[in-house]
Amino acid sequence: MNAPLRSAPLGRSTAWTSTLAFGGAAVGNLFTETSEEQAAAAVDAAWEAGIRSFDTAPHYGLGLSERRIGAALHGRPRSEYTVSTKVGRVLEPVPVVTGDDLANGFAVPATHRRVWDFSPDGVRRSLDDSLSRLGLDYVDIVYVHDPDDHEEQALREAYPALERLRGEGVVKAIGVGMNQAAVPARFVRETDIDVVLLAGCYTLLEPCGLDELLPLAAQRGVSVVAGGVFNSGLLARPRPGATYSYRPAPPQMLERALHLQQICEGYGVPLRAVAARFPLGHPSVAAVLIGLRSAREVDDAIEQYHRPIPDALWQDLRASGLVAADVPVPDGRRAVREH
Repeated sequence: MNAPLRSAPLGRSTAWTSTLAFGGAAVGNLFTETSEEQAAAAVDAAWEAGIRSFDTAPHYGLGLSERRIGAALHGRPRSEYTVSTKVGRVLEPVPVVTGDDLANGFAVPATHRRVWDFSPDGVRRSLDDSLSRLGLDYVDIVYVHDPDDHEEQALREAYPALERLRGEGVVKAIGVGMNQAAVPARFVRETDIDVVLLAGCYTLLEPCGLDELLPLAAQRGVSVVAGGVFNSGLLARPRPGATYSYRPAPPQMLERALHLQQICEGYGVPLRAVAARFPLGHPSVAAVLIGLRSAREVDDAIEQYHRPIPDALWQDLRASGLVAADVPVPDGRRAVREH
C-alpha cells in the first residue's frame, strides 16, 4: 500500500482533503450501472493508492453512492480519511416504484423522489439520512448543493443550520458545491464557509472561477476543491462526439481541446494529466476531485497525478494563447510531491 497522498487543510476548519480526491457520483451509477464489486474495488484501489478523501451526495444514485462509499470505508481508521456529502435535496420514498432514475442521470430504480429543501429541518433531516447511509456519526465536510434557484434560502437558512451543526461537532467544515462561480462567490463574501466545491469552472477550457471567486477565496482564507476538471469528458478525450458540460461539445471548444492535446502530446504528456494538474497551480485550490468508477480508472488517475509535466509545456500553452498570461500554473518541474 502506498503512503497517503499529500493533504491540505480546508479554510480555517480542522477538516482536510487529499490533493487528489475521490468523486463518488460514478459509483452511484451515474449514466450507467456499476456493480457492487466494481464500486468496492474502486474505493479499495483509491485507498491502496493513498487517496484519503471521498465525496458523495444523496443526489448520486438516490443514496446509492453514500451507501457504497460508507460500506467500502467501514472498518478503516476514521481519523485517516475524510468524507464530504451534501444537503439541499431530501430523498422521499415513493409508494410504488415504476421505472428508473435516468431522467436525473442515474441508472438506479426510482425508489425515491428528490425534494429541494434548504430549510433548517431539511438540512438536518438530509444530513441525518446521509449519516445513516454512510454508517458514520459525523462527516468532515457538508456542501450546500446546487442552490441555483434557492440562493436566498440557502444563505439565510441552510448555512446557519450548518453552522449550528458545526458547533455540535456533527460537521467539521461547511461549503457550497456548484457548477457556477457567481453564487459561491456570494457565499464567500457573506458567510464564514470553509470551502467551495467548484465544478467545471476552473479548467483549461473554462477558467471563469478566476474572475472573482478564486481571488476572493484567497482574500478570505477559503479553500477551493476543483471538480469537473475534464468538463464532463472533452478534456479527457477530445474527439467528435465528446461532451462539454454534459452536452455535445461546441465546435470551437472541440477545436480548442484538440489544440491543447496536440501541444501536450508534443511533450509525451496526456492532456488528461495536464487538465487534472492545472487547477492546483492556484494557491487557493486545495484539491482536484475526479469521478472514479473502477480500479482501472483509479490507477490511471494516480499515474497522471504523479506524472512530471515540463515547465516548457505550460510555457507553450501560454504562447499559444490557450492559457492566459495571468493564470497561475503548477510547478511543472516535478510531479506532485508528498510530505
